[in-house]
Amino acid sequence: MVLLSSVQHITKGPDYEMLEPWLNKGLLTSTDQKWHSRRKLLTNTFHFKILETYVPSLNNHSRSLVKNLINASDNGKSIADIDSHVTLCALDIVCETIMGVNLRTQEGKSTDYVKAIKNVSHILIKRIFTFWYWSEIIFNLSSIGREFRKSLKLLHNFTENVIKERRKILEETAEQKKTDGKGKKQIYSFLDLLVGVSKENPGTMTDKDIREEVDTFLFEGHDTSSIAITMAIIHLGLDQNIQNLVRDELYEIFGDSDRDATMEDLKAMTNLERVIKETMRLYPSVTGITRTLKEPLHLEKYTIPSKSVMVVVPHLLHRDENIYPNPEKFDPDRFLPEQCNGRHPYAYIPFSAGPRNCIGQKFAMYQMKTVLSTILRYTIVETLGTQQSIVISTQLIMRADYLPSVKITPIPNKSIKSHT
Repeated sequence: MVLLSSVQHITKGPDYEMLEPWLNKGLLTSTDQKWHSRRKLLTNTFHFKILETYVPSLNNHSRSLVKNLINASDNGKSIADIDSHVTLCALDIVCETIMGVNLRTQEGKSTDYVKAIKNVSHILIKRIFTFWYWSEIIFNLSSIGREFRKSLKLLHNFTENVIKERRKILEETAEQKKTDGKGKKQIYSFLDLLVGVSKENPGTMTDKDIREEVDTFLFEGHDTSSIAITMAIIHLGLDQNIQNLVRDELYEIFGDSDRDATMEDLKAMTNLERVIKETMRLYPSVTGITRTLKEPLHLEKYTIPSKSVMVVVPHLLHRDENIYPNPEKFDPDRFLPEQCNGRHPYAYIPFSAGPRNCIGQKFAMYQMKTVLSTILRYTIVETLGTQQSIVISTQLIMRADYLPSVKITPIPNKSIKSHT
């Protein structure tokens, strides 16, 4: 608590330095004054009213995912790669809301871009966990170093082109409003908002600064939420009672309607929220939080010297029997209001905590609720395995090394349509 709540001890550990070729010094990797000013600049881009404009995109891509899952389950087939389907959906959502670009990865488009993101993420994790690749010279001369630079060039070029294109579109729209007072109503992406911030603060937000934030949110936004959604699907499929409880709640909200979810609907999904919270207790997307101390850290009985690297491990904290009895059991009731009363606020930190907590956590929760509620409104999920058969690895971000297959059965008389 002393560490995470501190406004002084905000410098990330040395492992984050390896993200810099991709993310430069964006919100995730920056520190000191740059981090403070950047966080302040970006806070408004996650305002409730902005998030509300993203809801149609969340609904649209969630419906595409459900259609793909139903197609993949045709003739009673089970799905062995549920995580791949979810990741593409999360990537579509994040690209549209962050960059204003519809990649249509769920339709098999933008394959080079998807491959580049996978490559860069995979190589970064390999580098962090292979000590000789910490050397710039060895890494740059290696085959994975060359592959990394090639994929990174593709990602950076793509982001730079999108920034140029969005600037042009925004200027044309502004010009049209000036000349004829009209101009069509615009849905602004995170990138559009950053371009606006850069116009107001040209000295503090250049195109390079915009790119590092867009790349940061792209990286953080799709991988972390997709693992949580995947694990929630698996556990909902393991316990039909919990699944039915959530589905009954959804029926109270939607009845037989096939309308899209609204922000009010998402807020009303309290049973589903507890399922998501319990999923993120057992499987926090970020398994370790590191800090490099720039000055001594004073605890009650000890003082930890500066330059020490501190590690907080949510994966272990969330399994502390003193806080969560029978910790391996999946039990959403742990997050009933009466159960949470008296629990230390830092006993549950899937989005970190304190000043460096995740700026996009509300967006992530709305995204997860939309995807999961859409799946449960139109299908019945059955997991063909047990919780014990799940194999995870705690890397930079949690990974599922093995997941049981999932059977998706459409609910009779409920056909899913695209709402655009």
